[in-house]
Amino acid sequence: MSYQSPTSLADDQISSLELKQQLELFSQHQREAFLSHQQPVENLVYERSAYMDSILNRLWDYFGFNQESSLSLIAVGGYGRSELHPLSDIDILILSQTKTSGEVSQKISEFITLLWDLHLEVGHSVRTLKECAEVGKDDLTVATNLQESRYLCGCQQTFDQLIENITAANFWPSETFYKAKLEEQRERHARFHDTTYNLEPDIKSSPGGLRDIHTLSWVARRHFGATSLREMSYAGFLTDAEYRELLECQNFLWRVRFALHIELKRYDNRLTFGHQAKVAENLGFKGEGNRGIEMMMKEFYRTLRRVAELNKMLLKLFDQAIMNKGKVPNAVVLSDDFQRRGSLIEARKPALFQARPETILDMFLHIANDSTIEGVSPPTLRQLRTARRRLNRFLHTIPAAREKFMDLINHPNSLHKSFSLMHKLGVLSAYLPQWSQIVGQMQFDLFHVYTVDEHSMRVLKHIHSFSNIENHDRHPICCEVYPRIQKKNLIIIAAIFHDIGKGRGGDHSEIGAVEAYDFCIEHGLSKPEAKLVSWLVQNHLLMSVTAQRRDIYDPDVITEFAKKVRDEEYLENLVCLTVADICATNPELWNSWKRTLLAELFYSTQRALRRGLENPVDLRDRIRHNQHMASAMLRKENFTPMEIEVLWQRFKADYFLRHTPKQIAWHSEHLLTQDPNNPLVLLSKNATRGGTEVFIYTKDKASLFATMAAELDRRNLSIHDAQIMTSKDGYALDTFMVLDQNGDPVEEVRHEQIKKYLTNVLNGKITANTRSRRVPNKLKHFIVKTSIDFIPTRTGKRSLMELVALDTPGLLAKIGQVFAQLGVNLHGAKITTIGERAEDLFILTSPAGGRLEPEVEEALKLHLTAAISELLPS
Repeated sequence: MSYQSPTSLADDQISSLELKQQLELFSQHQREAFLSHQQPVENLVYERSAYMDSILNRLWDYFGFNQESSLSLIAVGGYGRSELHPLSDIDILILSQTKTSGEVSQKISEFITLLWDLHLEVGHSVRTLKECAEVGKDDLTVATNLQESRYLCGCQQTFDQLIENITAANFWPSETFYKAKLEEQRERHARFHDTTYNLEPDIKSSPGGLRDIHTLSWVARRHFGATSLREMSYAGFLTDAEYRELLECQNFLWRVRFALHIELKRYDNRLTFGHQAKVAENLGFKGEGNRGIEMMMKEFYRTLRRVAELNKMLLKLFDQAIMNKGKVPNAVVLSDDFQRRGSLIEARKPALFQARPETILDMFLHIANDSTIEGVSPPTLRQLRTARRRLNRFLHTIPAAREKFMDLINHPNSLHKSFSLMHKLGVLSAYLPQWSQIVGQMQFDLFHVYTVDEHSMRVLKHIHSFSNIENHDRHPICCEVYPRIQKKNLIIIAAIFHDIGKGRGGDHSEIGAVEAYDFCIEHGLSKPEAKLVSWLVQNHLLMSVTAQRRDIYDPDVITEFAKKVRDEEYLENLVCLTVADICATNPELWNSWKRTLLAELFYSTQRALRRGLENPVDLRDRIRHNQHMASAMLRKENFTPMEIEVLWQRFKADYFLRHTPKQIAWHSEHLLTQDPNNPLVLLSKNATRGGTEVFIYTKDKASLFATMAAELDRRNLSIHDAQIMTSKDGYALDTFMVLDQNGDPVEEVRHEQIKKYLTNVLNGKITANTRSRRVPNKLKHFIVKTSIDFIPTRTGKRSLMELVALDTPGLLAKIGQVFAQLGVNLHGAKITTIGERAEDLFILTSPAGGRLEPEVEEALKLHLTAAISELLPS
């Protein structure tokens, strides 16, 4: 059944039911036309606008508004541009010359109500000409919408008077309007971290999105009277090639938006993980696994970058025409090839980059040398865009370009501005073929929030920040270490290459290590320097994995890590790269817990290297030292040596090895004043190792870990570390390191309530629920295959089990239940959440003590896999 034009409907056919049916038929027609690629998207967008025009025109007559001599119906905003996507707002203005009568107002109300009954997203305003002028002068959004007014029906004269009012010189003078729209764009970009490369971008509002095209057209319309991209090209601000490019970009973004809207029930422009697969399919991007999504998103990000580049260039041209009235600042000569005008650098010759491509890098050296240079002038940017596209080889193949690139890497100010500009302007892609492969390379997970190239640029920015003493509190080790690193160029190269192998199959660290070594040799570095860079790339995850997923209080772990690191030069470079990598992955990821873990690993390894790996720590000396220090603290609190000795005789040696003197004294102080038969729950008032320490003392039982994990989960606390110990007389001495939902230590005001709930659970007054929270919606779009591996240990006295699974609520409690069911003893846990993935390490022994037998390992794998599958979203 095909849809009818509303103009063909008689008055007795006008009803919400009939119109709704026609709208649904029309929408279905558009969906089919889009998915079968029968019509280009621009035709569908304009067709939808025209169909809405016919509905509104017909209803205007139906309600008798055509009898009102001064009333006019006007499309504004995106609808005013005749651009409607399936879920776009339909913005209309009902305009009159004077106040409408009560009867007309009532009919207008019925008219709008009918539109709402049709489930149309109608944004409407009813105003007089005077009101429009007053509100428009005070409100930038209203003024912008009015700029795009389009007559639909009613009184033509009223509409003409509106146009006369809003085009008057005193209605938002073009200088004021330009500055306001520029600030509006700046604030919008800031909400998206000033990058086009967020992994869940907004098609409309992200930098380089449709709003950036709209901003150009709004400014051009207000100042030059250009009502379309085509008219902007006529005005000389866009070349024909740039006009075609902008139109091509707009059409691609329209296709993505249309493909998204036909899948949604409510208006949204965000390309979330949950919708990316369907949008990619609707657009015809196909491939195994996430390949179709990656192909679509790469095209999407490259489109955003092109729009952002054109937006920036054109706004600079507008700035000169509007704010400077066409006056050009005097040139300051920088060299034979470059000069500066105001805050912009420009080439002094029209075809400089095509004649000598290596001079492209000279421009960025000037930017590094001169902090007053904020960007590239529009003519030079045009020249760069042309030269970049006409290059018949990568710049690194030119010896002179290699020399200049290394000058940039060695320049102390290049990380501040030059490298980020080189990336934004496509110069890094023109220099390195490997870099061009990661531009727009998305990472389909909840851990990363940027594409690979944007993440790598942020790593460079964080490395640069380590030279600023103001960042010492946030990054104490790096701000201490980085300034004394002699060859900072090596860590910069490692940062450029650390993820460059992603998206090509295989281990990206190994791919990048080989390419980094070849790059160093090609660029004149020595073999030892190249080996250090290659080692950093290959091992850039080593320190974070060791700190977060290994027992760094085990001397054997430190020894093994120190053997891999080799010497302090490697260690210092690695810690700076590691911290920068973590901070650049996700702005929310860095916290005091990670800072403390990495600090402890760094200093423990440093001591081991200085002591010599052939001189291991004497564990008995460490135990005696911890006992001596803790005893001194307790005696100051008037506890007698005899009281302390009686208590400590109940504890195993491992307890004194794995706790600091402060922790031992804190636990002992409360245990010495506590009925030993009653449970004890303590929460540290001061952050310990960047988190809140929860100490549990109670009669040991098999399900204790599962019970505590479930209750802490119910309190929205995440466990990051656990030490599970038992006294000689069968009491649990368990320590959980927890953080709140924001990754911070728990606020002290919550301590008593948490303590109360945990104590009630231990006393059996309340029952812990092993699945207390719903699976977050975001997790439903990810598949993480559960994998369980057992890692060999040097002594063989314990088993290390590494588990990877989807990070669902109740996961730890389930794991604890399985341990209890099989009689497996848990001694410690390192809990790491990487986006949607839980990557956890458990220290286990058999029911009889000692490492797990192979048959127990197999049984554990089977039971854990089955138990975790029960938690997975259906």
